[in-house]
Amino acid sequence: MAGATKKKAVVLSSGGIDSTTAMAIARAEGCEIYSLSFRYGQRDTFELKAAGRVAQALGAKDHLVLDIDLKKIGGCSLLDDTEVPKGRSEAEMQQGIPATYVPARNTIFLSYALAWAEVLGAEDIFIGVNAIDYSGYPDCRLEYIESFERTANLATKAGVEGRTRFRIRTPLIQMTKAEIIRKGLELNLDYGMTHSCYDPSPDGMACGQCDSCLLRKKGFREAGFPDPTRYI
Repeated sequence: MAGATKKKAVVLSSGGIDSTTAMAIARAEGCEIYSLSFRYGQRDTFELKAAGRVAQALGAKDHLVLDIDLKKIGGCSLLDDTEVPKGRSEAEMQQGIPATYVPARNTIFLSYALAWAEVLGAEDIFIGVNAIDYSGYPDCRLEYIESFERTANLATKAGVEGRTRFRIRTPLIQMTKAEIIRKGLELNLDYGMTHSCYDPSPDGMACGQCDSCLLRKKGFREAGFPDPTRYI
């Protein structure tokens, strides 16, 4: 209907392939996008720059960047000077939880997204988690997402009063990286604006050997499209 109000959606954005594709899907559904990113003490700011480019390119109504100093908590190679795992095989990525796991990160990020969604009157929170081509993170699994959605509706004024039924949207959770990339290209995404590397060079070039780079390269290779990333 002409003039109809768009439904609002908060989209967690890291500036990478998955969150960018999730945002494109939300836009394709006709949502008004509220992009949410975090400066949480990570090694570099390239992902935040990418998230800003993505928000602008996909016409987000707002792009909010929140500061959380998780570096004070530590426990992750993305937050300190410990070595980022490099050159791991797919089998190795599926064994155990890697050093790049940020303790409780998705729970923290989703909690902030939930707070913003409640204020905005948004029912949908999009997160680009993926349970197939990933590095073994426990907060990327469907069981976790379902649990958080129940919590969201139990722990908010809007949920308890029945004004809002919050939904944690995970459109990519059962897709391979190649399927995600194909979906994004169908939605006319320019993946050249995204950033995936855990350990980029000072000028932002991707290392090509961390788990995230390897999964990205594998995804583009299997999707049959060239990867626009600048690798060292």
